[in-house]
Amino acid sequence: MTDKTFPLNNGQTIPALGLGTWQSDPGQVKTAVSYALQAGYKLVDGAYCYANEDEVGEGLAEAFAAGVKREDVFVVGKVWATYNTRVELGLDKSLKSLGLDYVDLFLVHWPLLMNPDGNDDRFPKLPNGERDIIWDYNHVDTWKQMEALLGTGKTKAIGVSNYSKKYLEELLPHATVIPAVNQIENHPSLPQQEIVDLCKENGIHIMAYSPLGSTGGPLFTAEPVIKIAEKHGVKPSTVLLSYHIPRGSTVLAKSVTPTRIEENKKLIDLDEEDIKLLNDYSDNLVKEGKVVRYVYPPFGVKFGFPDKP
Repeated sequence: MTDKTFPLNNGQTIPALGLGTWQSDPGQVKTAVSYALQAGYKLVDGAYCYANEDEVGEGLAEAFAAGVKREDVFVVGKVWATYNTRVELGLDKSLKSLGLDYVDLFLVHWPLLMNPDGNDDRFPKLPNGERDIIWDYNHVDTWKQMEALLGTGKTKAIGVSNYSKKYLEELLPHATVIPAVNQIENHPSLPQQEIVDLCKENGIHIMAYSPLGSTGGPLFTAEPVIKIAEKHGVKPSTVLLSYHIPRGSTVLAKSVTPTRIEENKKLIDLDEEDIKLLNDYSDNLVKEGKVVRYVYPPFGVKFGFPDKP
C-alpha cells in the first residue's frame, strides 16, 4: 500500500499511507522516520507544534544518505497557531529543523490565533491558566498568507487541518487557491461525513489522523472491526487503517516500532460487505449522538463541529 497514491487538485499526487509523528517519544522519532522511509513509506507527516521536527529532519537525512531520494518523499508540515499571522516565518522555522528547502504540503494546523507575543512560543497562557487566544482573528487572513507561499518555492501545495464544514464554507468564497488537503481526525467512531462530502465536492483531499481512535486503540474492540478482522485473519488495526482507502483518503499510521511500521504497511482491500458494516456502525453512532472525538485541545474556541456545539 506504500505505492498507492491519490491525485490532488494541483496536479500532484499524495501517498495513500503515511507515517505520523505526533506524540512520538523523543529519541525515537529519528529512527522511526529513517526506518519507515527505507521500508517503503513515501509520506512523513509532521508539525512545528509537535516539537520534534529536528528529529524528523535527522531521520530524513539518514534515509537520504541511505539512498532514499528526496523527490520520492512527500513531507507535510503545519503552521502552528502562534504563527498564523507570520505564516512564512513558521514555514522557515520548520524547514530549518527539517533540513529541507521545501515541503510538499503545508497546512494551517488549527484555524485560530494564539498570542504571537505571548509567554510561550507554542502554548501561551493567561495568568489564570487559560490559552492566550486572540479573539478577533479571522482565519481567512491566514489563508491569504498561505496562498502567497506558493510563489516562494518553499511548499508545493497548501491545505488546512481540523477544518469543519462551517469553517470551510467561510473560507472557500475567499480562496483564490482551493486547499489541496483537509487533515482531520477520522475513523468509524468519527466519520465526519459532512466534512468529507464537502471536501469531495470541492476537490479537497482528506488526510485522516488518529485512525485507531486514540492511544491504546479504543476502536480495537468495536464489534464490526473485530468481525472484519477475524474474517480476513488480520489485526483490528489493519482494518481501521484499511477503512480509509475505499473512502479515497490518505491515512496516517503512527508508530516508532519497526515491527508495527512494517505491519501498518500491509493494508487489505475491504469488500462491500465490510464497508457496509463499518458505515452502518458509523451511521448509528451519528444517529444516536454517540460519535467520539479523541483530539480536541482546550482552546475554548467553537470550531463548528456538530459533536462539539
